[in-house]
Amino acid sequence: MPALPGLRRYLCALSLLGVLTAAAVLLQAEGLATLLTGGGVSVFLLVAIAARVLLSWSHGVLSGRFAATVRTGLRRRLLESSPDPAGVVATQVTRGVDATDSYLTGYLPSLVVSVVVPVAVIARLFTTDLTSALVVTGTLPLIPVFAILVGKHTRASVQWQLLTKLGGHFLDVVRGLGTLKVFGRARAQVRTVRSLADAHADATVKTLRVAFLSALVLELVATLSVALVAVPIGFRLLAGGMDARTALLVLVLAPEAYLPLRAAGAKFHAAEEGLAALREALAVPVVASRSGAIVRRRGAPSVVLERVSVSYGGVLALSEVDLSVPAGSSVALVGPSGSGKSTLLSVLLGFVPPTSGRVLVDGVDLRSLSSAGWLADVAWVPQRPTLFRGSLAANIALGVPSADIASAARAAALDPVAAGLPLGFETQVGELGSVLSAGQRQRVGVARALARSSAGLVLLDEPTARLDSRTEAAVLAATRRLLPGRTAVLVAHRPAMVSLAERVVELREGRVLSEVAA
Repeated sequence: MPALPGLRRYLCALSLLGVLTAAAVLLQAEGLATLLTGGGVSVFLLVAIAARVLLSWSHGVLSGRFAATVRTGLRRRLLESSPDPAGVVATQVTRGVDATDSYLTGYLPSLVVSVVVPVAVIARLFTTDLTSALVVTGTLPLIPVFAILVGKHTRASVQWQLLTKLGGHFLDVVRGLGTLKVFGRARAQVRTVRSLADAHADATVKTLRVAFLSALVLELVATLSVALVAVPIGFRLLAGGMDARTALLVLVLAPEAYLPLRAAGAKFHAAEEGLAALREALAVPVVASRSGAIVRRRGAPSVVLERVSVSYGGVLALSEVDLSVPAGSSVALVGPSGSGKSTLLSVLLGFVPPTSGRVLVDGVDLRSLSSAGWLADVAWVPQRPTLFRGSLAANIALGVPSADIASAARAAALDPVAAGLPLGFETQVGELGSVLSAGQRQRVGVARALARSSAGLVLLDEPTARLDSRTEAAVLAATRRLLPGRTAVLVAHRPAMVSLAERVVELREGRVLSEVAA
């Protein structure tokens, strides 16, 4: 069973409700046996019926609240920590998290009740009729045994894996649809998506077949087991070997022993997909958050990496990296893709904690610094700046309400772009920056960094990648205005970006291969 926050308290509460449900079942059986033998309606019967209704409502409320808490926690965990592609994360956050309801509010409560109620019923049967108690005790294990045998053929986990693969691929296709159409590969991707959808549909049908077969087997076993109790009781009642009240009590109690197991078995297959999604979400590694409280002075910091290593799933992205960047100096990181350059920037931002080693900022461990204070002193330009719904001005001044937008845009050569827009800097750009080209979006990222006029550390992650020469020249000119008086770490592939730095450090396979003056 997956480890969830609050799961132990939830199971304890379910166990208590299960015990009360078992008591209500016994009281109801006693009351019905008395009523059917001419004893009239007893107070116990009315109390038992009211108690079962109240307990059923309590089960629903308790399960619903716990499931809502779990869904919130899982979504936060997936959004903050997941290293998976965006399409996979989108499927997990929506369909996957919602699917956990069938496990948390359906199968798990039924499983707890199926443990408590049959034990209480069998104990009461042993005090009422030994023969019937032995028959129920012998046939009751057949239900979970057959459920396990049939459940081994379930395809719910495979179905979920195919769904996440389909969701991830579909989102990637939609994002790159323009490129696919340019290169004439759109129809080929349509066939790929269709084949993935067909595979998911086939897995779903197979799962439903197993679920229907399981329900049939469980109902058949439970019906035959009740018949094995009812038929001998009928003959004994006719022969005078059992009184009517005892016979009715046994006949009422026997189905109650099988009912919880039948309910749990019926909900098992519906919960399998949710359980698979729950395990997958909990398997996502949690990114440790820094909880430091030290607020450093503002200004260009000195940064030292001491034997810093970063591992993702057992694969080293950085291996014992030693690097010193004096205050006010600039360093260019070069090397092939996958050598660890972007990971190093993530470490400096505090987004990725080192697996081993440490980062010193002005001699203080980065983990000891206030995260908000540290990030407020950093100007970061990623490979693909993210734009948000709002105006161009709001996207430039992101996080700095008092920013001089006009000066930052002018320094980033963005003012001609704004002049060509319908509303200038107040033009709504949208989340994907639909009114801007790739180069213009890149200049928005540089303008953001320039707007952080008090930032002491500048981190640039290939800001001129995928740009034409004219746009690259504009971004480089803006970058030159950004660096003076600040500590800078630049990730560069092109010689023009390398020329902006004082030193060049080459990374390869996560290690520092060489370091030379620019």
